[in-house]
Amino acid sequence: MKLVKLIANLGYGSRKDVTSMFREGRITDPDGEVLYADDKVPHEHIRVDDEPLDPPFGLTLMMNKPLGVTCSRKDTGRVVYDLLPLRYRMRDPALSTVGRLDRDTSGMLLFTDDGALLHRIISPRAQVTKVYEATLAQDLRGDEAAWFASGEMMLESEKEPLAPAQLQVLEPRCARLAMIEGRYHQVRRMFAAAGNHVESLHRVSVGGLTLGDLPLGEWRALDADDIALLFATPPTA
Repeated sequence: MKLVKLIANLGYGSRKDVTSMFREGRITDPDGEVLYADDKVPHEHIRVDDEPLDPPFGLTLMMNKPLGVTCSRKDTGRVVYDLLPLRYRMRDPALSTVGRLDRDTSGMLLFTDDGALLHRIISPRAQVTKVYEATLAQDLRGDEAAWFASGEMMLESEKEPLAPAQLQVLEPRCARLAMIEGRYHQVRRMFAAAGNHVESLHRVSVGGLTLGDLPLGEWRALDADDIALLFATPPTA
């Protein structure tokens, strides 16, 4: 791929914009030597304004999503893409969220430009476990764990029962829920069906990958070991 197209597809600007960047000498190698549009240079040897070129395609990110932002490109309020570098919105192929967390849910949110990886993570067939911690409005009754794990729980307007989910009670009004599905507002609807209300919800892990010490509102790129963890057994409490 020609350098102009590569850099434009990474969101640095239109091809016309990138051509101007070459003309202005803003695209160099690590030694500061000016590069030209027809040069053949390894990705890792390209600098834009003395900064390394953004990661190539096949990029997967993990964000510790804060409350109050939506997983949308078009919402009129704050969106998760506002927390990424502006050019990440312009990448082609685009970065997409892997599933969604609603505005009132915080925690692990993944992004990728790899469509096959995205579908592998979200498919129930892959058995990728998502773990949430929920704070509830009322004390748990005590029968929720058996019901959630039964494989017979039906949600309103649904035609198929939920796959078994594992509930761990942390405190009378705090629980951890592990599940392989990701239906619309599933955690909130499950507790609502049990006569309770979720006051706060936080996703702590996907597969064997956890947020670690990633601060709220921050993000990092995942490497091959991180990707492998997505398909591993989730950590125990």
